[in-house]
Amino acid sequence: MRKKKLAVVSKECVACGCCQKECPLGAISIFRGLYAVVDAEKCIGCGKCAKVCPASVISIVNREGQNEKEKALV
Repeated sequence: MRKKKLAVVSKECVACGCCQKECPLGAISIFRGLYAVVDAEKCIGCGKCAKVCPASVISIVNREGQNEKEKALV
């Protein structure tokens, strides 16, 4: 079953690494010391990264297309 939520990092990320350390599945990496990148295949949308982000630049959002797939199953 596909996960419903996903972490998204905005361009204001300061690459502090707090989110990377907190992620239980290793879904976040710091790209060239510039900003965090989320691996959508690994991310389960738990929100732990967003809670520890000192810059408050991580959001947990619905995955694209999830609602359409759920409607098709009903």
